[in-house]
Amino acid sequence: MKKEKTKKNTGDLEKELNEKRLSLRDIRFGGAGSKSKNVKEQKNIKKEIARIKTAINLISNLSN
Repeated sequence: MKKEKTKKNTGDLEKELNEKRLSLRDIRFGGAGSKSKNVKEQKNIKKEIARIKTAINLISNLSN
């Protein structure tokens, strides 16, 4: 999975990052009064966001 992220360009990674942030916001605020069916979903999305940000930093550091 790490190799797949570093092979993408920063535009694709930024788009994926925005999608993950939107889904995290939907989970956080969409079910404000109700319980989520998958309680680990928010944690997993946060980890994916961190992985994408790391890949973006790696790509930008390699290009410099």
